[in-house]
Amino acid sequence: MKTVVEIINKTYAHRCLDCGKCTSVCPVAKINRTFSPRSLLMRCVQQDADSVIKDKALWDCLTCGMCELRCPSSIKYIEFMRDIREFAMFEGAAKAECSHGGAFQALDRIMTDSNLKQNRLDWLTPDLKTSKKGDFLYFVGCAPYFDVFFSELNIEAIASTKGAIKLLNKIGIEPMLLSDERCCGHDMLWSGDFKNFEKLAKHNLKQIEESGAKTVIFSCPEGFQAFSQSYPEFFGTLNFNVVHLTELLNEKIKTNELQFNEIEKSVTFQDPCRLGRHMGKYDEPRALIEAIPKLELHEMGRSRHRSTCCGVANWLTCGVTAKTIQANRFREAKLAGASTLITACIKCEIHYKCALQDDKLRDEVDLEVKDLITLASEVVK
Repeated sequence: MKTVVEIINKTYAHRCLDCGKCTSVCPVAKINRTFSPRSLLMRCVQQDADSVIKDKALWDCLTCGMCELRCPSSIKYIEFMRDIREFAMFEGAAKAECSHGGAFQALDRIMTDSNLKQNRLDWLTPDLKTSKKGDFLYFVGCAPYFDVFFSELNIEAIASTKGAIKLLNKIGIEPMLLSDERCCGHDMLWSGDFKNFEKLAKHNLKQIEESGAKTVIFSCPEGFQAFSQSYPEFFGTLNFNVVHLTELLNEKIKTNELQFNEIEKSVTFQDPCRLGRHMGKYDEPRALIEAIPKLELHEMGRSRHRSTCCGVANWLTCGVTAKTIQANRFREAKLAGASTLITACIKCEIHYKCALQDDKLRDEVDLEVKDLITLASEVVK
């Protein structure tokens, strides 16, 4: 574990000019006026880390990356926040207030048990073609658990996973699946639980190595980010390629090998933080949307690198601030002229559908929330 001084030096926190530009663009700070990214960082720089690790605000940051776009000193703020959380957990000074009674944190920690027995592939249907051996592996992630936990929200997690395999089949790929796959560890890492993140990651890397896969495909932005950035950071260069599903699909769209039936909808797109600001993938999901005939894409006022986060990260921040962020985002989507908000992250879908449980908001915005991969799989030729 790094010391506070090591964290400050590694993330360039000592360069802070105390200008407050990070706070001015922070989606949390715009709603919760007591929250300040600048304050949390500067207190550590000014040798007051003890107050920071005891501060509930430490867990309010969404690590969405918006602050880094405006920082004139190129501070790695979200990495700073991630590492300070690990320090806080190690010191036992503060604990995050987990949403849903901490069920998902508990699930992730259960998955670190090497003797765990799972029935991870029970959702597979005969029409989906997979392989026992091959070059391509599709990393499913936690999707099968979400449909059960959020059954009242009509989440399309498993439908999206099935849709991903259906689309891969359409472009000639019959991917391998891991029967003993575990969570990628994204939430553990960004919550400061590095120890359990490493356990999950090591298990997954061993499973993939044993499969012989040359390319691992993700439709989950968090899994994609974890394997693309976090796994190499902790374990060095990986022995396989990491790609997002939309990247593969776009290659076939360009050559007209993947085509879609028309569907008349007016839509807008919610850029996932991990796929967008973390990984820089803005064009790929939009190219998939634009490949569907009569699907009209209307961009919100804040889109691409300026897109607002869905308001919840790592199952830590579900509260009044998150609900306000979501409601404002719905209004922005409505103002853009959309009738459907398309998501490319299962957690975005969960959080937005949860927000629409509010009858007043649902009546006000009158919007449908739809998963991108599910939609594409429903209209693929």
